[in-house]
Amino acid sequence: MSFGPVFQGRRYAVLGLGKAGLPAARALRAMGAEVFVWDDGAAARAAASDFVQALPADVAGRLDALVLSPGIPHALPKPHEQAAWAVANGVPILTDAELLYQAVRLAGSRARFVGITGTNGKSTTTALLAHILTVAGVPHAAGANLGPAALALPLLPDNGVYVLEMSSYMLERIATLRFDAAAMLNLSPDHLDRHGDMAGYAAAKRHVFDRQDAGCTAVIGMDDELSREMAAWLDTRPAKVVRVSGENFSTAGAAALPGSHNAQNAAAAAGLAGALGVAPSAVAAGIRSYPGLPHRQAEIANIAGVRLINDSKATNADAAARAMACYDAFIWIAGGVAKEGGIAPLAPLFSRVNKAFLIGQDAASFAAVLNAHGVANDVVGTLERAVPAALAQARAAGVEVVLLSPAAASFDQFKSFEHRGEVFAALAKAAA
Repeated sequence: MSFGPVFQGRRYAVLGLGKAGLPAARALRAMGAEVFVWDDGAAARAAASDFVQALPADVAGRLDALVLSPGIPHALPKPHEQAAWAVANGVPILTDAELLYQAVRLAGSRARFVGITGTNGKSTTTALLAHILTVAGVPHAAGANLGPAALALPLLPDNGVYVLEMSSYMLERIATLRFDAAAMLNLSPDHLDRHGDMAGYAAAKRHVFDRQDAGCTAVIGMDDELSREMAAWLDTRPAKVVRVSGENFSTAGAAALPGSHNAQNAAAAAGLAGALGVAPSAVAAGIRSYPGLPHRQAEIANIAGVRLINDSKATNADAAARAMACYDAFIWIAGGVAKEGGIAPLAPLFSRVNKAFLIGQDAASFAAVLNAHGVANDVVGTLERAVPAALAQARAAGVEVVLLSPAAASFDQFKSFEHRGEVFAALAKAAA
């Protein structure tokens, strides 16, 4: 199946030519649109040399929309000047998931859309639901914030399902997209610079339920107070509400889904799959056979009884807490660019930390918190120093787990959390 020229006669500007931007530009052009592109980086512009390159404000005539890279702000903390121009001139600012939805409908497909968001767990839940659909034999495509860019996904038939991981940045830029089934997993402080405060962040996440009607399903996590408040709001709306919790959902036999947080992810995936009509037997089989995602509590090596666990995806304290709670005792590798609140919220789990080895920009502030709680730690600066030091400490203390769960962003020393996890994995394997 092909989309065809569904956007013939439309004109789009694409600003930011990274993971989503360049695929979006190519897809829009293939769908018949006139496309103008720009990136502030010369290398990114060079990769798009086959496009007309111009700042949106410099494009003559009307634009149907500005497709703005999710990482580029249109409001807080300060709007990009081209985003401000678009707002002032009435040009809609959209994410490529919105345009995928428009293209699918214009192509005549009634394929269903599933949106998954939350502070933590959305990638696992997205991948798990896609795996369940594979087991069930349901045509589907998964992507957006996870994996392929939304507009890089193929046209699906009427019985197909798009499974889209939606960040708060993306959800702020939808206009007509309606998710037949949507999940909001949990809420904890994150991206507050972009949303102003927790109320703004929660409001952005809530957009995943926009335009749902009585034929739609809203899945909501119940394991944190802010999500419970959102559940009460959902009760006032027409969609069927499915409440899920990691406390009463079993993942027995699912080796890739350890801990209560993954039980909640599995419960959410099961709720979404049920809304799509997937048989309970296929749901159960999919959960048991799910292989897991990289950088989420992935055991990289077992060196003389010491397990080295890569949880690089834990870019905030709440995510790290979910991994830390899975182990009674461990050597902890943490640090990077701290999020709001740092690691203070993890204090109830510090008794499990035999010793911490701290890396990155905010290692000293992490050390101060640990010192205040009497937790042994060394500021070592880099993963290259942390891994052998942690392994030596594990052997000396008889501790069976070395856990990389940084509770911080990675951009001080690495290209991404994936890059951080890859470096850790290489060092762990070299030590084996």
